[in-house]
Amino acid sequence: MSETAGRAIETDIPARLEKLAWGLFHTKVVLALGITWVLDGLEVTLAGAVAGALKESPVLDMGNAEIGLANSAYLAGAVLGAVFFGWLTDRLGRKTLFTVTLGVYLVATAATAFAWDAWSFALFRFLTGAGIGGEYTAINSAIQELIPARYRGWTDLVINGSFWIGAAMGAAGSIILLEPGFLPPDMGWRAAFFIGSVLGLVILILRLWIPESPRWLITHGRPEEAARVIAEIEGKTKVHHAHHEIEVPQSVRLTPRTHTPLLEVWRSLYRDHRQRTLVGLSLMTAQAFFYNAIFFTYALILTDFYDIAAASVGWYLLPFAAGNFLGPVILGRFFDTIGRRPMIALTYGLSGVLLTITGALFAADMLSATEQTIAWSVIFFFASAAASSAYLTVAETFPLEIRALAIAFFYAVGTGIGGVFAPTLFGVLIDTGSRVSVFGGYLLGAALMIAVVFVILRWGVAAERRSLETVAKPLSQSD
Repeated sequence: MSETAGRAIETDIPARLEKLAWGLFHTKVVLALGITWVLDGLEVTLAGAVAGALKESPVLDMGNAEIGLANSAYLAGAVLGAVFFGWLTDRLGRKTLFTVTLGVYLVATAATAFAWDAWSFALFRFLTGAGIGGEYTAINSAIQELIPARYRGWTDLVINGSFWIGAAMGAAGSIILLEPGFLPPDMGWRAAFFIGSVLGLVILILRLWIPESPRWLITHGRPEEAARVIAEIEGKTKVHHAHHEIEVPQSVRLTPRTHTPLLEVWRSLYRDHRQRTLVGLSLMTAQAFFYNAIFFTYALILTDFYDIAAASVGWYLLPFAAGNFLGPVILGRFFDTIGRRPMIALTYGLSGVLLTITGALFAADMLSATEQTIAWSVIFFFASAAASSAYLTVAETFPLEIRALAIAFFYAVGTGIGGVFAPTLFGVLIDTGSRVSVFGGYLLGAALMIAVVFVILRWGVAAERRSLETVAKPLSQSD
């Protein structure tokens, strides 16, 4: 039996949130909270763009294997950070944790610039990842609970796709800071890691006025605060004229609780919603391997197989980032109109097929660096929407009380299986100098993406235009 914080409460807060039209409040939420993905994109891109400079650094003395290990350390930190901070997010609130996790990120990414050897670099990358992983859980939870259902799919995909705005920033920054003669040889990559710290300080200010999720407040026995927050939001936002098109209960009866025991979390994931758990694990694992295998080693492919100078890698990352951002922006609307299942199947399937074709051309040495970049940009136009839909799926298909921890769990398992392993594997494959060996890794990633098509068509949830409470009944709801 779960511990409770009081008697049952009848609330119409979910219905009131779903009736709202898009307003300035929602735009501010997207800007202040969605910038987390910009930070992640910045960090991941910097790690890839400065890979050549790290290998040339006389202080760090890193090879391909050490760079792959550092990238895996970042992802391992993100995994553990997501689990720990996700657990705290469900207990202490969304607002508290997205402030704490941003602080962890700021300190760790600044410390990376002062790394003195390969091991200290990997340690600081681990801590930076922990902050970003924690951000994922707190931010995804808050956004899901504050954005109306009619906009939820597109908004979630665009926010996740904003990762590539950060990627473009990282690429542009690396072009300038790694330009020969601009800074001393061992200072350019150090200065690059300060970009995230500066951006993070701005975000801290933006988040001061973001309220706690009224859905979280009501389930934790704080109805007065929830009523005040929803009234403030309604005071700034109009009612949507077609709000009746959204499937949402007019009111729900909830029994507030201080927290949800881990045993109940386990039962919810593996007994009550085990098919959804299978879907979530499939989506997250496939996209994590697919993305991290290619993107973390993007610079190494260009430098080792196409003889691109390390300082020029950023130019090749910019069109790649553009394709990745445009995918969710253009395709995102269809996830709310055509539906989740057909669009997830389409984007995952196309990503796998296109990578297989491009990988075969790479193995046959039939592509130039420019043609390789164009091919990757097209592939990830679809793959970016697919990866974003994985986060959307695991965030909206589980009960409110365990949302953050569920996001953390799927992110951790998916990234642990598909992400931490992938950069190290591809670092080793690239070190062989064999295009065929690298192609073998591409085939594995493509196979995982294509397998998801069958999973989502069989067990996927049609969550479009439905409130969170109808997609997944709250654990605290009383019939």
